[in-house]
Amino acid sequence: MTVDPEHDVPDPAERSGDDEPEPGPPERVQTGVARVDDVIRAVEELEERPIEEHVGVFESAQVQLRRALDDPDGAEDLVEPDERPEHA
Repeated sequence: MTVDPEHDVPDPAERSGDDEPEPGPPERVQTGVARVDDVIRAVEELEERPIEEHVGVFESAQVQLRRALDDPDGAEDLVEPDERPEHA
C-alpha cells in the first residue's frame, strides 16, 4: 500500500484550528431580577474560587432563590448583607 502525501489526512491533534473560530467568553445570564442575577453571578464565579467555598455559595444561592420565589415582588432591602451570595 502506498501513501500519497498530498492526500494524507492530518492528525486532529496537529490541526491548526483555523477552520473554527476560537470561542469567546460565555455571555452572562441575566434575568432582569437583581436578586436572582446576583445569585447567578456568584454561582458562575465558583470556578475562580477555592473548592472549600463552593458549598457555602450553593447553600446561600438556594436560600436567596427560595426567597425570590416566595416574595417575587421582593423586599430586597430586608435581606441582610451577610446572607447574600458572596462575590470574589
